[in-house]
Amino acid sequence: MMSDFHFLRPWWLLALLLPPLIVWLSARAGDIRGRWTGMIAPHLMESLIVEPDHRNHMKPAWLLALVLTIAVIGVAGPTWQREPPPFVSDTASLVIAVDLSPSMDATDITPSRIERVKLKIHDILAARPGARSAVVAYSGTAHLVVPLTDDAALIQSYTDALATPLMPKPGKDTAAALRLADQLLRSDGASGTILLMTDGAEEQAIQAASDIGSLVVLGVGTEQGGAIKSANGGGTAGVSKLDLTALKDFGRQTGAAVATITDDDADIRWITERVATNFTQQTASDGDRWRDLGWWLIIPVALFFALSFRRGWVMKVAVLIFVLPFFSPPSAQAGSLADMWLTADQQGRLAFEHGEFAAAATLFHDPMWKGTAFYHAGRFQEAVNAFALSDTEEGWFDQANALMHLAQFEDAITAYGNALAKRPDWPEAQANLALARTLLKQQQDEESQPEQPNEKPDSIQFDDKGKKGKAGQIDMAEQTSEMWIKNIQASPADLMARKFAIEAERRAP
Repeated sequence: MMSDFHFLRPWWLLALLLPPLIVWLSARAGDIRGRWTGMIAPHLMESLIVEPDHRNHMKPAWLLALVLTIAVIGVAGPTWQREPPPFVSDTASLVIAVDLSPSMDATDITPSRIERVKLKIHDILAARPGARSAVVAYSGTAHLVVPLTDDAALIQSYTDALATPLMPKPGKDTAAALRLADQLLRSDGASGTILLMTDGAEEQAIQAASDIGSLVVLGVGTEQGGAIKSANGGGTAGVSKLDLTALKDFGRQTGAAVATITDDDADIRWITERVATNFTQQTASDGDRWRDLGWWLIIPVALFFALSFRRGWVMKVAVLIFVLPFFSPPSAQAGSLADMWLTADQQGRLAFEHGEFAAAATLFHDPMWKGTAFYHAGRFQEAVNAFALSDTEEGWFDQANALMHLAQFEDAITAYGNALAKRPDWPEAQANLALARTLLKQQQDEESQPEQPNEKPDSIQFDDKGKKGKAGQIDMAEQTSEMWIKNIQASPADLMARKFAIEAERRAP
């Protein structure tokens, strides 16, 4: 922490020369003997000079110097912590790795372990609205079910179809699932957490988990265990118990947070809190914004000013409060009670935190915060105008995000390019730039397509000449195959089963 300590506004530290000057002037003014030396004979000095009462050890000059010192340090902006930029507060990514080994069909929790996992995934998605999530399924092999997306309905449609018979190879390869989940986060360039939902972990997974930054494990099942339902629905295929000892050892050696599934939503709250905490730590350590901690020094300044109500000091403080403001510029004078204690940006921040984005936008003076408030209020054109006042990589990036909402993809591409010119290795800007180019191409393709006539044709004639010969047979075959592809219907379970089988076959030696 101390290695990161610095001041956001270090030039204000030059004002620290003022407190010792005040103390020196006060001491010089209080030296009565020094002022009369040379004017009164030394042998008469002791009888003619009356010294003030020195029992008052706390002098106004010393208190004023102390308060000024603390205030100057606070204005200089001491900091040692980073904070995430305003536009990444809702982008915490989560990759859910679901164990589909045969033991997940155990019925020690109703209706079964895998069915309870599906319900928990629903609850997790509901607790993280707008956040991006992905799902990985594994047993003897690991496969991607849904990539990172914020479409909760799409994720639920595929996770509801998860079942142990879908997996092409039995077993439990947790290491492969963790590597696949980590690869998803790395390729996306997003800060996120991996949630492992399983009833046990093998020793081979410890090495794979040691290279993962944020990992959360939810144990599914009970230590008493339960019967495993047979795949064909008849009878049981053995008994399975939750290997809690192995999960605890896994968490101890890898640093992963471990908990067990509950009947209520306590486990859901635990997961969302861990995901949010991991995301805050990651974005704060990687972000470019430093948290201004100088405002904490307002507390000791207020406490020391309370001493100014001592006898004889009220007039001195009154001079500071009522006389000095007349020498300040008009723009620094407070216009309301709130202005006496909070700056416009601080008042805007309070309104922003209460969800009053339109009001916050009118209060903010800082262009980045003003643009952020307009953005959250849905006033994207005004957000673009505010972000344009900041010629920084964050200003160009946020301006491009607002332009994307206005469907001005060409301008957004230019803005993303300016942001990357100032910060080339910015994965979020690179991803958004690629998306903007894709959307621009789609927009141009739609504009180039001719409009379909709405009028019905006078007559329809069929040309039977093309049916004769080889060319005609190929055309009919292509049309038939296209119609067959359009009419084919497959459930998510069938699609996943085919996909997993093809991937497992390709990986086989």
